[in-house]
Amino acid sequence: DWDDIPPSSALEVISEEEAVQIIAEPLLPIQSSTLRDYVDHSETLAKLVHLGVDLSQVEKRQKAGQLLLTLDFEKDIKKILLFLKDVGVEDNQLGPFLTKNPYILGEDLEALETRVAYLKSKKFGKSEIAQMVSRAPYLLLFSVERLDNRLGFFKNELGLSVKKTKDLVIRLPRLLTGKIEPVKENLQVCQIELGFQRNEIQQIVCKTPKILTASKKRLKQTFDYLHNIMGIPHHMLTRFPQVFNSKLLRIRERHMFLAFLGRAQYDPAQPSYISLDQLVSLPDEVFCTEVAKASMQDFENFLKTL
Repeated sequence: DWDDIPPSSALEVISEEEAVQIIAEPLLPIQSSTLRDYVDHSETLAKLVHLGVDLSQVEKRQKAGQLLLTLDFEKDIKKILLFLKDVGVEDNQLGPFLTKNPYILGEDLEALETRVAYLKSKKFGKSEIAQMVSRAPYLLLFSVERLDNRLGFFKNELGLSVKKTKDLVIRLPRLLTGKIEPVKENLQVCQIELGFQRNEIQQIVCKTPKILTASKKRLKQTFDYLHNIMGIPHHMLTRFPQVFNSKLLRIRERHMFLAFLGRAQYDPAQPSYISLDQLVSLPDEVFCTEVAKASMQDFENFLKTL
């Protein structure tokens, strides 16, 4: 079964004679279930392990193990490491980065440089590119065309300025690498099912980009509670969209406690107004003393009655 023998290059087809010769040299354990078994025989793998690459994770990724066995550290890998350092991936992050994206080691260096040059041409700064690449390790596997289409999609779909589009993907670079369908669906949900205006959606997304990749079910449930039960109008939700990142349970428990105390006042025109930010972002202790004007014990006792 020739499938177990990595060809000398991932793209090269080898003949049976060559395959037999590979078998004749007992350098690599042929029947091996893990990359670990190769480390003693492969200088390349030993060096990657030394860098902090977790081979047990790498081999879970499709064809990544085979790829690594075909690469030569000095010839193929070193230049990619220097490139990544140049892009701004810290030394201590190289191992974790390659564990998540071993495929970059098989990419053409010129293609990688072209993608970085493209981001620079779009006025992304060096530290911004470094941050994006670290947070979305697959970013540099995508062609310039794909990156350009993606940036265009967010700019046009949301009607954002160039600067706001940039800020959006710097904050959530996964938007450039992930699937686009769920994002389109979330935008539809916000507009059609939750009833936000386009300019409100712009503001929400710029403040809380994660809404674009959040679970639709959770978005709807949270909105339903905030809007229909607590009576928060759309324009207030637009001002504090981070409330959508909170667990619904937390919102519900705190709202019910405030309602029980007669303090659930979310209208900024009223003197006892409580902002959504105060409602969700404060730790329990602070929420109790400063917002609910009650003790932690009162809150705990109340929760037991729910």
